[in-house]
Amino acid sequence: MARYELKLPKMGEGVIEATITAWTKNIGDKIEEDETVLEVATDKVDSEVPSEVPGVLVEKFFEVDDVVKIGEVIAIIETDQEIEQEDEIAIIQNPELNNIISENTSEKLTDTKTEIQSSQDRFYTPLVKNIAKTEGISQKELDQIPGSGKNGRVTKDDILKYINDKNSGKLSSQNQAEQVASHTEKISEPVNIPSSSGIILDNGDEIIEMDRMRKIIAEHMVQSKRVSPHVQSFVEADVTKIVNWRNQIKDEFFKREGEKITFTPIFIYYIIKAIKDYPMINVQLDGTKIIKKKNINIGMAVALPTGNLIVPVIKNADRLSLTGLTKTVNDLAKRARENKLKPDEITGGTYTVTNIGSFGNIAGTAIINQPQVAIMALGAIRKMPAVVETPEGDTIGIRQKMILSHSYDHRVVDGMLGGLFVKRVAEYLEHFNGKELL
Repeated sequence: MARYELKLPKMGEGVIEATITAWTKNIGDKIEEDETVLEVATDKVDSEVPSEVPGVLVEKFFEVDDVVKIGEVIAIIETDQEIEQEDEIAIIQNPELNNIISENTSEKLTDTKTEIQSSQDRFYTPLVKNIAKTEGISQKELDQIPGSGKNGRVTKDDILKYINDKNSGKLSSQNQAEQVASHTEKISEPVNIPSSSGIILDNGDEIIEMDRMRKIIAEHMVQSKRVSPHVQSFVEADVTKIVNWRNQIKDEFFKREGEKITFTPIFIYYIIKAIKDYPMINVQLDGTKIIKKKNINIGMAVALPTGNLIVPVIKNADRLSLTGLTKTVNDLAKRARENKLKPDEITGGTYTVTNIGSFGNIAGTAIINQPQVAIMALGAIRKMPAVVETPEGDTIGIRQKMILSHSYDHRVVDGMLGGLFVKRVAEYLEHFNGKELL
């Protein structure tokens, strides 16, 4: 019997440890290849750690709530399979993203060409994906199989039972429809039941369990408000020049670069310039120590089809041209919505931007993305009547205007710095000169 060392895998740039939240296997339990052995959590995501080999769990070195360093041996699995143990096992199954296979893995666990995809609400292990592919189970059909695993995850037994029932004719059309996984529970009879929070449930109310990503977002938002005293400053910016310039060059830009140019990369370009003017915005706080970050890594909030939110990071954004920013913004946003981001693409941000104007919002007070100390919300661009100064005197004209909302951590950023920073961004936008960008 060979002894396989199950190690804590890499979990993205800057992540050095994780907390064990649950063991799904106990000593003596049989483990299938690719089967989850335990679940862990970082300050970014919850993850499942599977075994690369089939065997029996014979030793556990940590318990629930223990903190484990990346690369540490978590458990020993005895297996009949010949193994070539790498120095560092780096396979991670992340329910918030697609299954991610690291460079250090000697062998991929699944055919990456498979059309089966995980989502925020439905996570599929490589083994389940392979079974679905082999048996000709479509994405739509797989999404309808109820899961018996944690948070409704479809296990190997679930999909094998479904296939067996289907092949034996046990599943009629009605049966298959009844097997669609339901994520809501409706109160169908008149009730008057107080919940633990004092909420009264009435007839027709629905109880909707948060998915895993929504729970993480909720925890981060509460933690950020608890840790950072939030202050907001607002500035109105006249972006008429930018709107006119973009309208003039967008078709030519698309023909030349094969990319649509939106307002977001333009705004990010000038936010970066303002960060260089006020580098104390690009800091993080560790107790009483202020860490002034050398790199400018811009997080960009992306709304997902599920309604959840994720913040991919543009690393070393100050080194990119507008064209480079445009391509990076489009790429990260697309892959975020397709759940194809890698763990290190959602870590390491030093300042975050959220474009709430894309939803028609005029202004908003965003919550700081910890451990950063500031975030800017970009409001909708609107045609507004405004006083226009000319050599002949003041006139009333129609201008394209937007509101910039700057939220910052008052422990380290005072009103002067927070206010001057957003004012500088507005000044850059209003004194726009397209020649410097292309």
